[in-house]
Amino acid sequence: MEIRDVLSKQFVFFDGAMGTMLQNSGLTAGEVPETYNILHPQIIKEIHERYIQAGAKVITTNTFGANELKLKDTEYDVEEIITEAVRIAKEAKKTNNETYIALDIGPIGQMLEPIGTLKFERAYEIFKRQVEAGVKAGCDLILIETISDLYEAKAAVLAARENSRLPVFCTMTFGEDGRTFTGTDPLTMITLLEGLGVDALGVNCSLGPKELIPVVEKILEYSSTPVIVQANAGLPRVQNEKTVYDITPNEFAQYIKVMAEKGAAILGGCCGTNDEYIKAVVESLKDLKPIEITSKNFTSICSSSKTVILGEEVKLIGERINPTGKKKFKEALKSNNIDYILTEAISQVEAGADILDVNVGLPEINEKEVMINVVKEIQSIINVPLQIDSSDSKVIEAAVRIYNGKPIINSVNGKEEVMKAIFPIAKKYGACVVGLTLDENGIPSKAEDRIKVAEKIINTAKECGIKKEDILIDCLVLTASAQQSEVMETVKAVKMVKEKFGVKTLLGVSNVSFGLPQREILNQTFLAMALSEGLDAPILNPNNKAIMDIVRAFKVLANIDKEAKSYVRIYSSIEKKQVINEKNFRGLKEIIIKGLKDEAAQKTKELLESKDSLNIVDDYLIPALDVVGKKYENGEIFLPQLIQSAETVKKSFSVIKEKMQSEGKKKASKGKIVLATVQGDIHDIGKNIVKVILENYGFEIIDLGKDVPIEKVVETVKKENVRLVGLSALMTTTVKNMENTIKSLKENRVPCKVFVGGAVLNQEYADMIKADYYAKDAQEAVEIARRFFEA
Repeated sequence: MEIRDVLSKQFVFFDGAMGTMLQNSGLTAGEVPETYNILHPQIIKEIHERYIQAGAKVITTNTFGANELKLKDTEYDVEEIITEAVRIAKEAKKTNNETYIALDIGPIGQMLEPIGTLKFERAYEIFKRQVEAGVKAGCDLILIETISDLYEAKAAVLAARENSRLPVFCTMTFGEDGRTFTGTDPLTMITLLEGLGVDALGVNCSLGPKELIPVVEKILEYSSTPVIVQANAGLPRVQNEKTVYDITPNEFAQYIKVMAEKGAAILGGCCGTNDEYIKAVVESLKDLKPIEITSKNFTSICSSSKTVILGEEVKLIGERINPTGKKKFKEALKSNNIDYILTEAISQVEAGADILDVNVGLPEINEKEVMINVVKEIQSIINVPLQIDSSDSKVIEAAVRIYNGKPIINSVNGKEEVMKAIFPIAKKYGACVVGLTLDENGIPSKAEDRIKVAEKIINTAKECGIKKEDILIDCLVLTASAQQSEVMETVKAVKMVKEKFGVKTLLGVSNVSFGLPQREILNQTFLAMALSEGLDAPILNPNNKAIMDIVRAFKVLANIDKEAKSYVRIYSSIEKKQVINEKNFRGLKEIIIKGLKDEAAQKTKELLESKDSLNIVDDYLIPALDVVGKKYENGEIFLPQLIQSAETVKKSFSVIKEKMQSEGKKKASKGKIVLATVQGDIHDIGKNIVKVILENYGFEIIDLGKDVPIEKVVETVKKENVRLVGLSALMTTTVKNMENTIKSLKENRVPCKVFVGGAVLNQEYADMIKADYYAKDAQEAVEIARRFFEA
């Protein structure tokens, strides 16, 4: 029986941690766990057998880090490691043939663009190689786990879905703030992963079971897919020079039972758990039946950190990223002036757009290439979802594939050839899709006939496996100047679509006024009429104050804006708002906050004509970074936007550096810092982010890289006379080397202080290994450096 058939009928028990069991079997810091498949297969087999005996129905292959980047410094390749891992699992499975084998795929270890340098398609190829090896070796399902970046999750799931027919499970790691490291919340994870068609989704690692309950509750609130939970055995700490966890198997099982009673049905363990924990979980649930999964039936789209649910209230789609009738926009596309396009995006979001339509269709340019670039750039600086708008199916697929989230596709219509081209794309990538009520006979004049086209679109979509919730119907706005008698038919059709099919509706509002004077009067009136009949998402210009006034007023009158709180907040300070709207945000500080890289370089050159280099740094760059840092701390922006602003500062610094060199000046350093990922740890994501941020604040960074021997850290700190050292570790197995590095610095009487950071660390851990400071993130590292060098 395939595991898909089991999910809805009984609890499915996964195994616990492989790393914890290997450490107890002799794995030392710096050893690559996956090589044990070749060097010590009997140890791996015994671990699997212990989990099977404990009641696990799914055993996970020892392949968490078996990708080509992590294995490149070993003598083994991906195929060899994975083939052996599956073979060992099959041997262990002989003790219980009802056991399933999950190919374990963990994160690559590098951040994808725009946070890092790894390209999306490169990540896809890395995952594809693992998937193909696992399928060939004979695994039963694919488990993608411990993912913190939604973009990486998308690459992995696509690789699994496109290169196998196996069930695909995907779990992400969430912090205590309910978001992943890169800013994804549970609803956003669900929106993307369900769209991509995973068979189970959920959370693993991150926290102990008690701390994960709020995250799991949120997942269960929205998920229509079976939910998997694999918690850590509490929080790690050091005891007698060993990493231990603070929750017993029975306590662990009690918390897991709470989540099972709420609806989680696939249960296992992560860091710190062993077969005793799984045995306790199985025992605690022996008299419990899983709660049946129900379809939540809501319409949602998302970016990497924000989900928009359509139908709860009016959502505005900004129309300004479109060359039609816009001379300056056309020129920007031709000259590849990305910052002009980004400025349009920013201004619309600040004015109130919930979604942005993106159309770059010009015959003079390579539309596919430009669309990919524009989508990447927009999603690196703002967090609202996008609507991909093109008449070319190849452009649509290219953009939807690299988009970090679940977009809307604009559009299909009732023509068979168009639906045949677009619906498979929407299905494959889980996108929402706009259906225009026209077909081979054009746009019907009567509402009743447009409804027939809408019905054809909805039914054809269903045949393609696209659920009704992912269809948005556009009843098409005709111009009052040429088709006056049909304007009201559109409004009528909106109401009929809502009543008959229960799907969401959108309209391009401004079409109604083409060819007539005082167009805004017509647009405003038509918008009010359409909203009153149930229009969910008007496509309009959010920078138009009168249009926004109507939307806000409608929300009050339709009892959407409860107690008129939003209305009062906006209009009680309208004068202040007008000042903000009219303000030119293109000062250097604002440019950095917005992340407009090209504009930063140009503005810096202008400022250097009248200001000293260091004054620009102190008066513009550092204050801007402080604002961005505060926004990051407050959860107003997330890692992609933080990195984008840091990269923008780099552009300014490069201009300033050129100027200073031409004048024979040296750049002043605020302090020299050594950064290193400790010996045995090959993960340097966090360390690289810290490096970028610290450099932008004017600190001189000596980056020793990853897997750095203790002696090299000590030697470099001595040689360079460095007073502050930053150490990073991502794995519990390598925290011991972090402690040994600190100990060696002190034994060698090196006069320096050490700050530490990494996913497995907390303040208690930092204190136990005798670190001087704990930096929970890059911004905290900046504060530590500032305090230290100013003391």
